[in-house]
Amino acid sequence: MENNIKVAVLGGGSWATALVKILCENVDEVGWYMRNVYAKEHILNEQHNPNYLSSVEFQTEKLKLSNDINEIVDYADYLIFAIPSAFLNSELKKLSTSLEGKVIFSAIKGIVPECGLIVGEYFHDLYDVPFERIGVVTGPCHAEEVALERLSYLTVASSDESKASLLAEKLSTSYIKTKVSDDIIGTEYASVLKNIYAVAAGIAHGLGYGDNFQAVLMSNAIREMKRFIKRIHRMKRNINNSAYLGDLLVTGYSIFSRNRMFGNMIGKGYTVKSAMMEMNMIAEGYYATKSAYIITSKQKRKSKTPIIDAVYAVLYQGKDPKKVFAKLTEKID
Repeated sequence: MENNIKVAVLGGGSWATALVKILCENVDEVGWYMRNVYAKEHILNEQHNPNYLSSVEFQTEKLKLSNDINEIVDYADYLIFAIPSAFLNSELKKLSTSLEGKVIFSAIKGIVPECGLIVGEYFHDLYDVPFERIGVVTGPCHAEEVALERLSYLTVASSDESKASLLAEKLSTSYIKTKVSDDIIGTEYASVLKNIYAVAAGIAHGLGYGDNFQAVLMSNAIREMKRFIKRIHRMKRNINNSAYLGDLLVTGYSIFSRNRMFGNMIGKGYTVKSAMMEMNMIAEGYYATKSAYIITSKQKRKSKTPIIDAVYAVLYQGKDPKKVFAKLTEKID
């Protein structure tokens, strides 16, 4: 039974497309929910997503594509959500079928803005999904490099090791190496926080700071991440593992990082609104910044988070990035 599980991906973006590509190499059929009717029909007729990773060609006989979220949820045993966090709540409002018995993995790497919860907590608190049926798929891994079949790494986390191992097996290919973790809370928060630090790296680059400062910024970011996650969920973890430090570095430095790109535009003088419009993509770090700032603000003894505070000041308080980052240079070492 376990080897015959049905797996589905929910989302139509680049990361969802990459995950479907990987799964198609290991399973006979992959469920795929996307709300864009045109994209669905284009994939069926032309074998590729017209909007994201268009170089990836699919064997359409392996795809169970639908614009009906209920059809795909009914179909699959394992559901991998890759819908941007900003749209997750509205998409799930369409859900009329039950999630009972389903195993849910989040590949979203964001915080649900309506409630300030990471995706795992969101499904647990609002949909009564037990934590042992919730997991996380995280990097370091960019969708664009999956499309190019460059060697990439995924961490699959769940409190139930057997479920994590099963999905990791379905996501393993000649160019994807997988690792299993039991740190579901820590890895998910790490995947959220690294987007904020990538925005910071982008702002710094846009302001003209060089590689030397970027190195110091990333060094401070991993320590800040460690403090933040430890306060939220204390357990034994090595913050230097690839799910934490590795994912942070690739998101902070890569040319494929949309969060770095977003920050770079802000540093160059774009407003938040104009940067989002020009990118035409979701920068998860924007929403994550507000949620992370609120979480630390509510703590009795606030965690030391100068980078998160600086990004929040720029994105949500409208402060001058040049002045904010000049002050930040005095707070990190």
